[in-house]
Amino acid sequence: MKINSEKIVRILLALILLTFGLNKVLNFMPFPPMPEEAQNFMGALVESGYIMYVVAIVEIVSGVSLLIDKLSSFWIIVVFPILLNAFLFHLFLDIAGIAGALFAISLNVYLMIKYFKDYKGFFKKSSLNSQID
Repeated sequence: MKINSEKIVRILLALILLTFGLNKVLNFMPFPPMPEEAQNFMGALVESGYIMYVVAIVEIVSGVSLLIDKLSSFWIIVVFPILLNAFLFHLFLDIAGIAGALFAISLNVYLMIKYFKDYKGFFKKSSLNSQID
């Protein structure tokens, strides 16, 4: 039996996204203690009234999409800035929690490499641009 690493990584990332997306809405996992700077940053995001809900929706939709393998290459790109921000948040404000963020962004980058063929069109000169020149 052949092990499909892409599928395993996609499902792992989907479960991470679903868990943390749903937690932003349902609050079933408490936030761990964080340094004051990290608490202030998170507090500002929560107090905005919408940012965390938008992030939660993107995480939930991308998680479901990755789980059922629909538009996976699209959602991998959409969720990348969220995972990058999580990684940078932990790198600069809460280093103790960086392991999970590093794991999630590593899964994302792995899938971006696997789906690179789907992104090649972004790097080609389009026919519309050549008509304008």
